[in-house]
Amino acid sequence: MDVKRARVVVVEDEKIMSTFVLGSLRRLGILDLFAFDNGASALREIVALKPDLIITDVHMQPMGGLEFVRNMRTSANSQISNTPVIFLSADSSAATVGEALPLGVAGYLVKPPSLAALDAKIELALNGPKANK
Repeated sequence: MDVKRARVVVVEDEKIMSTFVLGSLRRLGILDLFAFDNGASALREIVALKPDLIITDVHMQPMGGLEFVRNMRTSANSQISNTPVIFLSADSSAATVGEALPLGVAGYLVKPPSLAALDAKIELALNGPKANK
């Protein structure tokens, strides 16, 4: 998939970080963007939005990223249950990462991510690993 044509949902409760991530995505040429400040509001909207990728924080209220992704993955709607997810969090503890990875996520980035790291995770999430030429 052409990454620049991707529809991306960002779920982040910190306004400064949300602005940073959205700006980074725009710098990568991704313009079809939607932002929510918690998992509950995003969960209500993603069925209609049909995103190609979700980038979500882990710790938010009233619904954090882990619960949000668990709800997504168990949805009967395969359009959202199979959506690639990248976690973005200041929490890099082994316990949190260990809880996130079994949810079938495409990546886990520590805040604030570099543009190169974000780009690489998005490319991997949307297109998989590239074969060596």
